[in-house]
Amino acid sequence: MGGIYANDYRPALFIRDNLVIQDNVIDAAYRSGVKKFVFLGSSCIYPKLAPQPIKEDYLLTGPLEPTNEWYAIAKIAGVKMCQAYRREYGFNAISLMPTNLYGPGDNFDLQNSHVLPALIRRFHEAKVRGDDSVTVWGTGTPRREFLHVDDLADAVLYLLRAYDAEPIVNIGWGQDVTIRELAELVMSAIGYSGRLIFDSTKPDGTPRKLLDVSRLNDLGWQAKIPLKDGIERTYAWFKEHSADARL
Repeated sequence: MGGIYANDYRPALFIRDNLVIQDNVIDAAYRSGVKKFVFLGSSCIYPKLAPQPIKEDYLLTGPLEPTNEWYAIAKIAGVKMCQAYRREYGFNAISLMPTNLYGPGDNFDLQNSHVLPALIRRFHEAKVRGDDSVTVWGTGTPRREFLHVDDLADAVLYLLRAYDAEPIVNIGWGQDVTIRELAELVMSAIGYSGRLIFDSTKPDGTPRKLLDVSRLNDLGWQAKIPLKDGIERTYAWFKEHSADARL
């Protein structure tokens, strides 16, 4: 998995590895008698121009975002495999679709990471070097939703106990921010005071990707960690583990 750059430049790796992993893990879980199985998909499985916020029912109703369709197709195949095993074999598999995740232990590699950990590393290193500015890909206008990894873990455990059905369930915060707003939050958490520049020649990706979490809320679960607090926690972890973080 990765951000726009990794998805766009390694399409064969993304579709092959994810399909192989899913096929082996789902089938092995069924054959070895696993009582309940959770498949984690991704919000990128939905159409690029899906109505916002994105309901689970919008799956396969339009074209995917071209820069991440390889990963998305693999994840959609995983959802359908779980549903097929449930229908044919009675395998108790549920499929959960998290929004963009972040938190301690994230991948901070500048080529392969997602936007939030990449921004944390870039602004941190710019502050250490004393750089006058930091350039971010795109226009800064796309909107994204972010969920702390501890919230995801809590949601997964909750749904293991509370949900047993075929339809997919979105897991998210229910609110989004622009990439510019995200960059400014990261700058504030790090204490970087240089200029923020956007390179509009680089791709923006999907214009907006906000999940409708009403199905999840109706099941009795809501996210708890606000984005500002989550970014501060993640940056504290990054500073403490800079020697052994994934860079």
